[in-house]
Amino acid sequence: MLKPLCLLISLGLVLALAGVSLGQEESITLRESFFSDTLHRDFRYNIILPAGYDQSGERYPVIYLLHGRGDTGTAWLRVHDTLDALIASGEIPPIIAVLPDMPSSSRASYYVDSQYTGTLYQAEQVETAVMRDLIPHIDATYRTRTERDGRFVGGYSMGAYGAIRWTMAYPQRFRGALVLSPAVYFPLPPRDSSTREFGAFGRGDVLFDEDIYQSLNYPALLASVQASGLPLSTFIAVGDDEWRNPNYEERMHDLDMEAHMFFNHVVRVPNITAELRVYDGGHDWDVWRPGFIEGMRFLFS
Repeated sequence: MLKPLCLLISLGLVLALAGVSLGQEESITLRESFFSDTLHRDFRYNIILPAGYDQSGERYPVIYLLHGRGDTGTAWLRVHDTLDALIASGEIPPIIAVLPDMPSSSRASYYVDSQYTGTLYQAEQVETAVMRDLIPHIDATYRTRTERDGRFVGGYSMGAYGAIRWTMAYPQRFRGALVLSPAVYFPLPPRDSSTREFGAFGRGDVLFDEDIYQSLNYPALLASVQASGLPLSTFIAVGDDEWRNPNYEERMHDLDMEAHMFFNHVVRVPNITAELRVYDGGHDWDVWRPGFIEGMRFLFS
């Protein structure tokens, strides 16, 4: 039997997720930009500041939420109310959420530094722009906790690849990752994967280079993460109705299988704490919303 306090908290979260306010103060969403020296253009982002931010004077942990291919950072705004509810119920502390825009449909992305120089897509140094420009800008502009224990990253699909890449390549910067339906493939993507299309892992005028892909992918980073000795939390979620490649020989590259493979790799690293969940749904918010809720509880527990 639930104790009265637990029942109240659970009821409050259910009502808040359903859009029923319990009178709590709402967070603030801003649309901002700054000039990125790395990208030589404006870097746009949305930011969600927790309720009471202007009055508190406190510093807050921050999570960077990365969108999937073809979307923008505004896609993550659909969890705005969910985030407020998790904070209001006390299940996670007040946090700042940064929602960067990375227009992947017109620029080689996957949140890495592209070496593609062809004319089909405009390649960019996305990873460097985030580490050198975006994170310092956010830390200088808002009251964030700047130590690694106060910084997290999450994403869905292509954004989940970015969350994996950044936490494992920069364990000194990030404490944990929220990985939803990751568009990550081991050892190489299938021939029909969009990973090969946009030049993110290209070189020169070649859109996809196998050596570059493998050098950036998570298996190449496991040893250095372990050597760092830094604790890393990783929450992985995927749907049981993900698209199934009709080519049976490619079945291991279906994203539900790849998510299991990623979990199987990282859970063996002593300083990585990992959880895996499979939800009823496909490559959509039927999976990403419950994954966000449970993943945030896990990361901030």
